[in-house]
Amino acid sequence: MAIDDEIEFRRKRQTAIREQAADGELRDATTNWMRKTFPHGYTYNFEWMGRPIIQFPQDIVALQEIIWKTQPDVIVETGVARGGSTIFFASMLAMLGGPRHVVSVDIDIRAHNRTAIEAHMMARYIHLIEGSSIETSVVDRVKADVGSARSVLLVLDSNHTHDHVLSELRAYAPLVKKGGYIVVFDTAIEDDPPNFFPNRPWGRGNSPRSALRQYLAEVPRFEVDESIDGKLLITVAPGGYLRCIADPADPTSS
Repeated sequence: MAIDDEIEFRRKRQTAIREQAADGELRDATTNWMRKTFPHGYTYNFEWMGRPIIQFPQDIVALQEIIWKTQPDVIVETGVARGGSTIFFASMLAMLGGPRHVVSVDIDIRAHNRTAIEAHMMARYIHLIEGSSIETSVVDRVKADVGSARSVLLVLDSNHTHDHVLSELRAYAPLVKKGGYIVVFDTAIEDDPPNFFPNRPWGRGNSPRSALRQYLAEVPRFEVDESIDGKLLITVAPGGYLRCIADPADPTSS
């Protein structure tokens, strides 16, 4: 009886997700709400185990679901900022148990943030690498750190320009095997009005999503997990949750 109830609960939930995803008025309201929060720095309001995480709570929950589902041995993260996401990933891997770790890359890990991360109770699960995520030497260090890991989760959240994100995808996506995920953050930039980021080099047509579209056309072994968009509604990564559907060595992957 309990099993039947669980099946029915999940069935109803999937139906509700599809219905809310198809509600154009709801999606427009969500987009408008997100843009209204931007000037207030809403995403800066949250912390994970004492460190600012700078994400929407909905995206944090989605990442938690992916980590629990895929149980990665290694999480590769580009973009460290104040370390909240790094600590979050480490804490999830700690709960899974075993010899797992996070490889976190940033072009500038500021001294006070490094000190806080290295002093944190999760520090033993974290490998910090300072340098541009697309430099050959940094890419090589990340790949050496990942080694022969069975399962890798890749999370891209550093420089949001088209060229940078595309280079990250080309460099690191081969680490992700069938059943794994890539999360490309800030794909929402592509939908924002022109000049929404006047002091940043990225914008519509020069964004993580434009890079993602080009990469998916080049490498057909990933697909957008649209069920996550439909579930979250509030997300900085619409179309940015990618499920790997073929291993790199598969003939269909090139």
